[in-house]
Amino acid sequence: MSTTKTRINISLPDETRRALMGLAIRDKVPEATKAARLLELALEIEEDQVWNKIAEKRDKHKTKYFSHEQAWK
Repeated sequence: MSTTKTRINISLPDETRRALMGLAIRDKVPEATKAARLLELALEIEEDQVWNKIAEKRDKHKTKYFSHEQAWK
């Protein structure tokens, strides 16, 4: 049975593999599914950090702020 998903091979330390196995068992999903979901979450966190750095650069002191209602007029 073929799949449209890209496959990757990774080597895990024993401790990480045991943690992944335990989470997969807890959530009643295959280890590969759990690993893929954890990677998705990690990528979201990385993306949030990038957006936060951009926002911090734009954040200036003594800036006039508008309320939500004012901004959407």
